[in-house]
Amino acid sequence: MTVEEILRGESRDLEFKEKLPEDSKKYMKTIVAFSNGDGGRLIIGVNDDREVVGVDQTAVFTMIDKITNAISDSCEPLIIPDIAPQAVGDKTVIVVEISAGRQRPYYLKSLGMDKGTFIRTAGSTRLADRPFIQEMYYEDENRSFDNVVNKDIEVTDADIKSFCEDMKKEAQRNCMDEKDAKQVKTPTKNNLITWGILKEENGVIRPTYAYYYLRGLDGVMSKIQCAVFKGNTRGIFVDKREYEGNLWEQVEQAYQFVLRNIHLGARIKGIHRQDVYELPPESIRELIINAVVNCSYLQGSLVQVAIYDNRLEISSPGGLMPGVTIEKMKEGFSKVRNHGIANAFVYMNLIEQWGSGIPKILTQTKEYGLPEVEFIDMENALRVNMYRAFSNDEKQTINTNEKSKRQTINTNDNDKQKTAKEYAILEYLGRVDKAKTVDIAAVIGLGPDRTRVILASMAKRNMIVAEGANRNRIYRLPQTIN
Repeated sequence: MTVEEILRGESRDLEFKEKLPEDSKKYMKTIVAFSNGDGGRLIIGVNDDREVVGVDQTAVFTMIDKITNAISDSCEPLIIPDIAPQAVGDKTVIVVEISAGRQRPYYLKSLGMDKGTFIRTAGSTRLADRPFIQEMYYEDENRSFDNVVNKDIEVTDADIKSFCEDMKKEAQRNCMDEKDAKQVKTPTKNNLITWGILKEENGVIRPTYAYYYLRGLDGVMSKIQCAVFKGNTRGIFVDKREYEGNLWEQVEQAYQFVLRNIHLGARIKGIHRQDVYELPPESIRELIINAVVNCSYLQGSLVQVAIYDNRLEISSPGGLMPGVTIEKMKEGFSKVRNHGIANAFVYMNLIEQWGSGIPKILTQTKEYGLPEVEFIDMENALRVNMYRAFSNDEKQTINTNEKSKRQTINTNDNDKQKTAKEYAILEYLGRVDKAKTVDIAAVIGLGPDRTRVILASMAKRNMIVAEGANRNRIYRLPQTIN
C-alpha cells in the first residue's frame, strides 16, 4: 500500500476504515463482497479524507487476530485472508487482503444467502439480488446455467431430429464452399448430450436451458432487441425491432439490421471502385455472437444492439466472467458463460477459434482507421462501443438513401453469395490494392490452406483476380471503369 494508492481513494477493490469497528458486520460485508468479486484490500488506519491516521502499534497483532476470527466465524464458505501490518510514512496501517473466491457465492452466516450476499460496485458495497447470486453459483467451478435441465418443457424424438437438421443447415450455410458443406455431418442425440444441450435422467432425455434458448422457446428472454436512435443518446427512436426464433437466426437478423442501418460507401482509387461498409461486417457479427454466447439469461434483461449517429453499441447482460478483465480479453483470453450454446455455435461454424474474436476485431477496426473499440464493464452487463468515423472524401461517396442502399445489396447476384469472410477479403483488397494469401489469411483469421479455398472460389466467381503462380500469386479486385 502506497501513499499514491491511498490518494486515489476507495474503489471496487479498495476500502478504508479509520479504526476497526466493534461490530464486525460493518466491515464483514466488504470482506464478503471482495470474495464474490475479483478480490480486494481493506485498509484499517485511513479515514474518509484519505488521511493516514494509523493504528495503535501495541495493539496491531491483537487486531489481526480479531479480524481473522471474525472472518472465520462470520463468512460462508470459508474465507482465508492475508492480513499484515504495513508502514506508511511514520504510521502503521493494517492491510486485509482478500483473494477472489472460488466457491461463490460467499455470504454472512447470520443473514443467510439471500440477505447476506454482498458485491462491490465502484467504491461501495451493496446487497446482491437473487439472479446475481444464481449467476455466481453457476460461474464458479466451470458450471454453466444453460447445462441445467429445464423441467418446464419436454422434448420428443421428432423435436430432436428437427433441431439437428436445422443446426446442420446453418452449419452448411456458414461453410466456406460447397465441398466443406457436403462434409458436414448431422449432429446426433449423443452429440447434443455431450454438448450439454440434452441430458439423460433415469433413461429419459430431457432438454436443458441451452436447448430452450437455442430454440427461442422463451418468448420473453429469448430475443435480441435492435434499435436506431437519432443523435448519440437513447432519446428518439428512428427504428426498432425485436427478433425471436432460433438463436442463430436472431444473430443473423440482428447482423442484417445493423448492415441495413449503417452507411455503404465506396472507396475509389484510380479506376478501382469498391463498395464497403463504414464498419467491418465480420467484427459486427462477431460482437453480436459474443453477446449472445456470454449473455446471462438469469438477469432478466435482453441482448441489445443500438445504432447511434456516432457508434454501434452492443450490450449483453451478465458482465465479465470471474478472472476475465478487459485487458485480458484484448489479448485473446476468454471464458464462456453458456457452454451448451457455445458448443452449438462452434458446430454451426459461428465460432471458429476460442479467444481469437476480440483481437481480430481490434485489428480490423484499426485497419479501417476507426477509433479503438470501447469495452465497458457495467458490473451486471458488458457494453461494447464501435465508433463510426469517415474521412471527408469517403463521406461524399456514402449512399445514405435507404431504398437505394437496399437495392444495391439485394439486386447484385454475387452479393447474395458473399460470406462474412468474403466481405472481409473484398474490403481488405479495396484498401491495399493487392495481397498474398498469407496476408489475407492473417486478416480473416484462418490458416493459409482454408484461405486458398475461399480465394479460389472468389476468383472463380470473378469477385477477385488472381495473378502469378504458387508463392508469387497475388490477389486484387477486378478493374472497373465508372
